[in-house]
Amino acid sequence: MIREKKLEQLRENSGFEIVIIGGGATGLGCAVDAASRGYKTLLLEQCDFAKGTSSRSTKLIHGGVRYLQQGNIHLVREALLERGRLLRNAPHVCHKLPFVVPVYHYWDKFFYGFGLWLYEFLSGKFSLGKTRILSKNETIAYLPGLDTTNLKGGVLYYDGQFDDSRLAVNLAQTAAGQGALVLNYCQVVDFVKKGNKVVSLVMKDVLSGQLYEVKTKVVINATGVFSDTLLQKSEGHAEETIAPSQGIHLVLNKSYFENFSAMLIPKTSDGRVLFVVPWHDKLLLGTTDTPMQQVDLEPKPLKEEVDFIVNHFNFYSKVKIKYADINSVFAGLRPLVKSGSKQKTAVLSREHSLKVFPSGVVDISGGKWTTYRKMAEQTINKAVKIADLSFVPCQTKRLKIHGFVSKKSNSHLGIYGSDELLIEKMMREDVTLAEKIHPEYPYTKAEVVWTVKEEMALTVEDVLARRIRLLFLDAKAAMEAAPVVAQIMAPLLFKDELWEREQVIAFRKLTQGYMVSV
Repeated sequence: MIREKKLEQLRENSGFEIVIIGGGATGLGCAVDAASRGYKTLLLEQCDFAKGTSSRSTKLIHGGVRYLQQGNIHLVREALLERGRLLRNAPHVCHKLPFVVPVYHYWDKFFYGFGLWLYEFLSGKFSLGKTRILSKNETIAYLPGLDTTNLKGGVLYYDGQFDDSRLAVNLAQTAAGQGALVLNYCQVVDFVKKGNKVVSLVMKDVLSGQLYEVKTKVVINATGVFSDTLLQKSEGHAEETIAPSQGIHLVLNKSYFENFSAMLIPKTSDGRVLFVVPWHDKLLLGTTDTPMQQVDLEPKPLKEEVDFIVNHFNFYSKVKIKYADINSVFAGLRPLVKSGSKQKTAVLSREHSLKVFPSGVVDISGGKWTTYRKMAEQTINKAVKIADLSFVPCQTKRLKIHGFVSKKSNSHLGIYGSDELLIEKMMREDVTLAEKIHPEYPYTKAEVVWTVKEEMALTVEDVLARRIRLLFLDAKAAMEAAPVVAQIMAPLLFKDELWEREQVIAFRKLTQGYMVSV
């Protein structure tokens, strides 16, 4: 995926059947679906792929235990089936993970045990393992770091885990492999209408400032929390369809909580569940649910959100953490579909909404990573009808995602899937590329080169936040690695030393938002 070549393709032929705006989970899923059916497809993302919500999840592919408690059987069943398909189609970036729910009252063993047995039952042929009620000693064996005061036992169940922005990049590669044109750093600035219907749009290359007019038969708005901003451009009204909700996550060293499984805290003070999850040899804690009035590309964690997670974790853990123990904190905004006068985002549905607006724009909102494929299927079905295109059935239920490998690698490079061998080949041919970009982490110079040449990484942030996850794992280490990364990238992108310095300064400023003030 070389961006300049893709822009050249756009200059040579600016007419498309389907144009998708938004390069997160939903937009990328739509691009894969549309291209795999043979439709001429363009995807435009104003920043980098998965820059927003889609890189800031809890890293779980799950049906939603909480939704089961709410009685939303349909959503849980659909999500569990999609979980199974995703684990099957992208095993290099997704895997199953055992979870333990600790219980402190004997009755809760049976209450949570039955609920999680039903959760497993609903997954049908895609079951990941048997749900089991655990004794106190068995629970401690799975969670050695657990505070055992009044502990009565636990419940073991299985769910899925993944790396969200790595999957997003793989979806972009899959879409491109199927014939779609996918572009990051391309912002839609205007719509052109014939009558009251959108027939083309004006796009700006954010990096060069150049404008392009792109003709299309149908536009799909998959911009998440920015959906209303785009609809105001296309429809000319100020209707609000999205209720943004902020969720934050803390990342710690694994030494703060010894565990052989993830832990689900089934009920917090605000009625949510809380996860303690191993991820990339760290510990991920989250999440919160805070209604937000404004949307931002870089939402900031609130002190009360950090305190909420720290306090709940300390209640369950032998080792009590403080602010200084947090390696990184990141915030994301959920694009929840607005529903009547409900103000509390925690009770808003996580189901998606699919609408066609008077201009002909197809708007897909809400949902979650687990159901991205199903959302895309429904969206493209609707878009095909609106554009009066010849109907081709969905192809993605068994479509292998770029990087597919049937056997899990033991190397940290395994998350690149089939591309792992090519990165290793680069290091053999040039041993300097095997050097680490930070002494405490396994990431190499070869990976930086690879992400620039093959994954359309254009800034230091693209590399350290979403291709290599160092910013999310350890903000201080990412800041220290930034000069090395900028120096590697500059000649590959034909940039000078001034660009290097500007990139490092910008990244260091960004990193401040991922650090907790002590």
